[in-house]
Amino acid sequence: MIKNIYIKQSIKGITRSPSRTILTTLGIMIGIGTVILVLSAGEGFKSYINSQVEAFGSNTVFVETSVPSSTKQRSNQNGNEQANSSASSAVPITTLKNKDVNDIRKIPNVKNAYGVSVDQQIVTYKNSSENSFIFGSNASRFDIDKGVVEYGRPYTEEEERSLSQVAVLGSSIKDRLFGNDNPLGKMIRVGNYNFEVIGVYEERGGFDGQDDQVFIPVTTLQKKIQGIDYLFYVVVELYDNDIADATALDIEDVLRSNHYIDDPSKDDFKVTTQAGSLETFETILKAITFLLIAIASISLVVGGVGVMNIMYVVVTERVGEVGLKKALGAKNRDILLEFLYEAVLITLIGGVVGIIGGSFFAFIVSKIASSFGITWKFIVPFWGVILSVSISMIIGVIFGVFPAKNAARLNPIEALNKE
Repeated sequence: MIKNIYIKQSIKGITRSPSRTILTTLGIMIGIGTVILVLSAGEGFKSYINSQVEAFGSNTVFVETSVPSSTKQRSNQNGNEQANSSASSAVPITTLKNKDVNDIRKIPNVKNAYGVSVDQQIVTYKNSSENSFIFGSNASRFDIDKGVVEYGRPYTEEEERSLSQVAVLGSSIKDRLFGNDNPLGKMIRVGNYNFEVIGVYEERGGFDGQDDQVFIPVTTLQKKIQGIDYLFYVVVELYDNDIADATALDIEDVLRSNHYIDDPSKDDFKVTTQAGSLETFETILKAITFLLIAIASISLVVGGVGVMNIMYVVVTERVGEVGLKKALGAKNRDILLEFLYEAVLITLIGGVVGIIGGSFFAFIVSKIASSFGITWKFIVPFWGVILSVSISMIIGVIFGVFPAKNAARLNPIEALNKE
């Protein structure tokens, strides 16, 4: 009952000057809204990453070239880390070969695998030209990749072995080169070579630009365009994902044997499971989220200081009212709680409005992302809402208690004289 009186008095206090209440809560609104937006965007980005993982399949392992750790250690000891890093980034690791892919396929838990080499070339059809990434891979890519060749067909292992000049186009580059025309059977020029278009991928969406790529047999890309015999990375599909870590160790053993490596610190490759990739991503995402929330907290502190300043003004304006209440028997505790409830109510209103505003903008972000074909779910975590409400109330208590104490300590006679 007493609490209801405090709440009614607090509501009466904040409705006396609605415009001042709105301005007072503005900092809280912005801070809480930013927190909600950051948390929702984090969940949306996580859903996008999960969709990209599903595009490859959750039971995949990645093998990529890597600078041996022993080389890095030597560069540190010599004090030439920056120079060595520049040199290592300029000179590619050339030890990952098609033989490695074939040997990886022989591991019991490996269902399939494909190697990848990438180049950038001008792709031309009649008067239309596009600067595109040329994605060379084994034909087994089409068995592992969850993307669908919408019409036409993928290239085959026979075409890969015979260095055939055939291509599957991403949906976007197909539209820019051919418009509404049927590209199947047409010839495009990739660098200095003519390629027959035999298929077109469905629209993939996302940030990785697969819709803008041209897919050709890896051997054709290596031998005819690049003049190399090594791969950039390998994608491995597993039968049983529960033993992915053990299979990753088997892959490492095969590669060390093929590359004549007897010391793991000299590994010129890195094997990563999907679980490991997701764990790394979530660690980075948590760090970024924490940083953004820390920045948003500055707005909350500024908003809290604003609440405290306004509450001091409110106490000054209502000195006579406080004096009269104390003269009629109100205790210091009653006055303290009245103004403290008012401060908490103000920040709570700001927090609720911030939650609604942040959720609205997060919804807009999800719709914009979806319009670009990006899988971005609109999620406002419940724990984030609880956290925001709690933060609002805590700010109200912290920054409202000092003005409330000042009001509670007023002498009733002096307060009435001041009025």
